Amino acid sequence: MEGRKIQFGRIAGAGFAMLLMLSTPAFAQEGGGLDIVDMFEQMGAAAWAVAVILFIMSFWSVGVAIERIYTFSKATKQSKMYAPLVAKHLKEGRLKEAIALSSAKEYRYSHLAKVVMAGLQEYQFQQESGANLSREDLLDTVRRSIQRATALTSNDLKKGVSGLATIGATAPFVGLLGTVIGVINAFVGIASSGSGGIGAVSAGIAEALVETALGLFVAIPAVWFYNYLSGKLEFFNVEMDNSSSEMVDYFIKKTT
Repeated sequence: MEGRKIQFGRIAGAGFAMLLMLSTPAFAQEGGGLDIVDMFEQMGAAAWAVAVILFIMSFWSVGVAIERIYTFSKATKQSKMYAPLVAKHLKEGRLKEAIALSSAKEYRYSHLAKVVMAGLQEYQFQQESGANLSREDLLDTVRRSIQRATALTSNDLKKGVSGLATIGATAPFVGLLGTVIGVINAFVGIASSGSGGIGAVSAGIAEALVETALGLFVAIPAVWFYNYLSGKLEFFNVEMDNSSSEMVDYFIKKTT
């Protein structure tokens, strides 16, 4: 958690530093100051539309990242508590207790509980339904149930993560679109004033640089979040695959 706080602090610090730089006299026009507020006031409708899109992308990516990090943290914590308890029930042959434990609310975020519960419920259903399945058919039925639960759980864990990749890949291009608009405005300023002085182009160039900075400011955290969450997803998938194999081995021993 300390590492994450440092990362968030660096992101916020970079953004604050960018705003300070944009508001310094280095961005001044001839005959007057041009701070960050002036630049936003002078932005045209097209540039504003690009900026609003980038802000929406930023808020959405940060919101998804916070929600997924919270969910993954809960899944990790609950699965660590769940695994030894369900293993103890199964070792002692208490199938109903293991199912009740898997469906308990305190383990609703656990990815392992969802996978294990699917296999246990399918096995119990086949046993209580009186279906005269052979040993191999019973194991295949349980295995398919576990595979379906694993696929559904994995898909549920991935919610929103692909969107972070999309934002990380497209935000720089959206910012580039704003940059092009700013450059166009700079040339329009030259045409309007009839001269190529810095005062005629500074507003357009500043607008272009702000849009570029916004695009990068949105893309960089989104890529960081995507890489971090993708690593967690791979780890969860490995855990679910291992649990699935252990469940199948348990039923093989139980039906022997």
